[in-house]
Amino acid sequence: MKSLLIITSAPAARVAGKPFLDKKFCEGMRFYAEAWGGPVSCVAYLREAAFPFGQEFEEGDLPFKLRLLNRGQRITAEDLVNVDLVLCSGDNHEYFYMSDICAGLQTKLVYVIEYILETRLQINFLDPKKNFFEKLYSAVWNVKTEFYRRRAFKRADGLQANGFPSFSAYQKLSKNTLRYLDNRTGSLLFATDQEMASRVDHLNTGKRIRVVHSGRLEPMKGSQDLIPIARALTRKNIDFELHIFGAGSLESDIREDIELYALQDRVFLRGAIDFETELVPFVRQNADVYLSCHRQSDPSCSYIENMACGVAIAGYSNRMWTALCEDSKSGWCAPLGDYEALASKVAQASVNRKDTISQCKKSLEYANKHAFEKVFSQRIDHLLGTLSAFHAEKLKHA
Repeated sequence: MKSLLIITSAPAARVAGKPFLDKKFCEGMRFYAEAWGGPVSCVAYLREAAFPFGQEFEEGDLPFKLRLLNRGQRITAEDLVNVDLVLCSGDNHEYFYMSDICAGLQTKLVYVIEYILETRLQINFLDPKKNFFEKLYSAVWNVKTEFYRRRAFKRADGLQANGFPSFSAYQKLSKNTLRYLDNRTGSLLFATDQEMASRVDHLNTGKRIRVVHSGRLEPMKGSQDLIPIARALTRKNIDFELHIFGAGSLESDIREDIELYALQDRVFLRGAIDFETELVPFVRQNADVYLSCHRQSDPSCSYIENMACGVAIAGYSNRMWTALCEDSKSGWCAPLGDYEALASKVAQASVNRKDTISQCKKSLEYANKHAFEKVFSQRIDHLLGTLSAFHAEKLKHA
């Protein structure tokens, strides 16, 4: 039976002697265990303490074999004796050595990549905790590390690239590259015909445009632009409401600015809520436009997840949203960091209701092509195809 080892960057810890793991990660591992058709194991590296969005698990209850390593502890060739394929994070520089180990074994290696160098540099320079010299050092380190990342990808047997920017940046390094759009939205969470009809009715009757934003309220996520956009819409005499979901370092500033600029009847700070049972139903039933202030080019799940709710997206023209907007033929792009221009796109959505209705429908149609089940099946098929190609090559030269 073919065996799969997943080397993850997801956080892990031990609490009272039990594995403490990220809940979203464990849900994904459950799908791998069910779909793979053979033994599935996982290696994760320990943190010192518990972390948000995690929980304790009984090791025997997990549908996969778990191995927790201390920081700096490496996987060896002996650990891979009975492993057919390794799926490994390519964003984590600590795993590049796996390409050297697997190259001399019968074990196939596929890396998963999300961030491009540009995104890493953006995150670095937007980090408020670093001074100028720390940012400069980190930038040089990231550029240097990129050389080793590309070397590892060239030596691997395949690559899975999440999003358009990573696919564009790394596809030439491997003849076996899959592009996918990761998200948490299964087909059961998609907007219903009734909800879409209700949205069309809301827009056609000229009621206020309903805008939603969700995510970490941090400078690197562009959350500082939310109130300026709301104020710009007010100056444009747009009848709107903005619902902000999430938590972060900018939360108190946003709350104070809502009162300072008397936006209490238009802007609502709703905190962090459960994705599946609270956020998704709210967006499906109470929103028309998703507002993305994301400057980085990483493949945020928020794009597809909100499109699945049947809403159009107005966002900054980072590499990811620019490509996704063009491919889906839905939504609007504004110049990067120009909050006045982004507010104008929301105003456009409010004024041209017929076009907004069309964009909402296109969003849902596109998201349906990338539902979680479909994306996951594509990734499994890619891994199985990597193994099949290897075995076929072995028979050819036997």
